[in-house]
Amino acid sequence: MKLIWIFCLIFLSVFCVDEANAGELNQRLKNFPEWEKLTDLKPAVGDLIYPEWMKGEWEVKSTLIDLVAPLAPDIVTPGFESNRQYLNQPVDFKVRFVEDLTPSLDLLRRGGKNQTQTPISLIRKEEENKTPLSLTRRGAGGEVIADRAYNGLNLARAILGEKTVKAVKVDPDSPNRQITFLRSECTERIICDRQLVSIVKNRATEDTSDGRFIATEVFQQIFKGGTRPYINSVESTTAYKQLSTSSPSNPAIEGNQVTAVYLSYQDPNYFKAINKPVALYKYRLEFFPIIEANREQ
Repeated sequence: MKLIWIFCLIFLSVFCVDEANAGELNQRLKNFPEWEKLTDLKPAVGDLIYPEWMKGEWEVKSTLIDLVAPLAPDIVTPGFESNRQYLNQPVDFKVRFVEDLTPSLDLLRRGGKNQTQTPISLIRKEEENKTPLSLTRRGAGGEVIADRAYNGLNLARAILGEKTVKAVKVDPDSPNRQITFLRSECTERIICDRQLVSIVKNRATEDTSDGRFIATEVFQQIFKGGTRPYINSVESTTAYKQLSTSSPSNPAIEGNQVTAVYLSYQDPNYFKAINKPVALYKYRLEFFPIIEANREQ
């Protein structure tokens, strides 16, 4: 499925500051395509925190540079062979990273500003559990986070087109749950609405001695709209590095990303694959800053 490949590109999803074992993620990228499923990741809790040098608005160029089906010809995911047409074909889209000024729930309860913005569901959960509950894992705000809805919408439309992608929404109670609303033609030649639900389950991060920031996350994808939901599991591991110089023709940040697709327990080949990925995709990411003058044009 072309759609499944698209959302393997979503490197702008959520992760927190759970540190992986020293060098594990870095070594994992070096081991491509010899991968097995990570089993020691921590549960995904809270919003993502990016390095300060990623703050701002960027033009991103994402290029698929390699793809591997480790278990072929016995097991090949739908759409894998058709994805070869995207090799070395850059995809451009805009993203932005902003300062998170969301206060903690505890601060709001002490009389902080924007008190009415606290989600009622969070207040109810706190009262039921009798434990402190925050809107984010931080309390003071100010960390750099991705504008997830904006980034996800731009990415999806860059590949599927504006008419196909209606909207991207992030659960206000959890940054780990994102829904992409799609429009497509049904077999009866009428317009149907479909959804892709992405839920981050586990993650880890790592800082390397050469200044790279590496993050890995595992999320579940549920595609709704067919006769029955299509479910799979995707792992995305990305290394970001700030470059010393940049220009309109040279990126300010570069990234290397590998996404791995695993079968869900509902797939008849699940026990044949066990913890091995059935598809691996490797990308090169380039971030070009969007300056104020360009934004106004």
